[in-house]
Amino acid sequence: MGLLLAEGLMENVKNMTPGIGSGSSLGYNPAFHTISPPHLTQVHSDPGKGIDLAARYRVRICLSGLPPHEERDPDCEPWEGKQGEQARKRLAQSSPAPSNGRGGRDWAWSPASRGCGLRGRPFQSPALFLIPTPGPTPALTSNPATAMVLELYLDLLSQPCRAVYIFAKKNGIPFELRTVDLLKGQHFSDDFAQVNPLRKVPALKDGDFTLAESVAILLYLSRKYEAPDHWYPQDLQTRARVDEYLSWQHTDLQTSCIRTMWQKMLLPVFLGQPVPPETLASTLAKLDRCLQLLEDKFLKDQDFLAGPHISMADLVAITELMHPVSAGCDLFKSRPKLAAWRQRVEAEVGEDLFQEAHAAIMKAKDLPPADKAIKEKLKPLVQPLLH
Repeated sequence: MGLLLAEGLMENVKNMTPGIGSGSSLGYNPAFHTISPPHLTQVHSDPGKGIDLAARYRVRICLSGLPPHEERDPDCEPWEGKQGEQARKRLAQSSPAPSNGRGGRDWAWSPASRGCGLRGRPFQSPALFLIPTPGPTPALTSNPATAMVLELYLDLLSQPCRAVYIFAKKNGIPFELRTVDLLKGQHFSDDFAQVNPLRKVPALKDGDFTLAESVAILLYLSRKYEAPDHWYPQDLQTRARVDEYLSWQHTDLQTSCIRTMWQKMLLPVFLGQPVPPETLASTLAKLDRCLQLLEDKFLKDQDFLAGPHISMADLVAITELMHPVSAGCDLFKSRPKLAAWRQRVEAEVGEDLFQEAHAAIMKAKDLPPADKAIKEKLKPLVQPLLH
């Protein structure tokens, strides 16, 4: 079953779950999330209280007789409350699996819905899987040979990094945050080059596997952790709309947003480098054209860029637009359609998570001037932003 977890935890779980027999194992499955003893803090033996892992894990009862990704089941039931009590009673009364003789059944987590269905079908090899609530988790220490945690190399001043960060946290993907300070040039270090020879963030490290480029990382996370379909829809044409935006934004909206932020704020404030007024005016004009295309071509009269549900396209777009917003540009004042879209996206992401991801960029205007060494290091890199 993979990584075996704390025996003490398993004993408590057995006391709470009569359907799990003595031969059961608390396991790790690469299709879900890696967890290990250092992350498991307390388990209540009173079934009425459910499993309490210091609020780090969400708990649902799930006797799943179907693959875990089939989470949208009408019988989905929580562990807590009256529904949970009824579910536990059915679990206690359920007949054992005829072939394993232990009354064992599989307990599985769906990363997409935080739960799954109680269908009463026995499995051959019972196992319990838990999914963490969104957020970074400490590095695994129980078994270095097999217990590997996903690492994300990010700087939240970077728009693509914010998109990856929000996506991972929103979907409950456990990761270790490795901060790479772009304004100090840490992405040019030899250590970081071992992770990403392109010397750019974001970057991902999953065991021995490394990956660069934000869109590739978003797709990898979506597929590995089976994120809800709306992020990258299976429907051919809806997915094509997401792909269309992700392809366009690299050379249009993203470029305009980056240039606006640097020319209006970081170049004059952080690096002390003046920007010719005509250069800034040209950049703002191009940004305005991109915003009009965003409305007319992609958003149209829809709730979100690819249809009625939020997708990766919306997440990438909103994090892009916060670049010029951080520099003092009120992009939404004269664009009510875009303003309403922004509110919907923030509501879907969650206000707290959205603010958390953008806290650094919204404070960038207050950065102290860079020292001489940093200015010399960054000067050749920012020169293209003046043209």
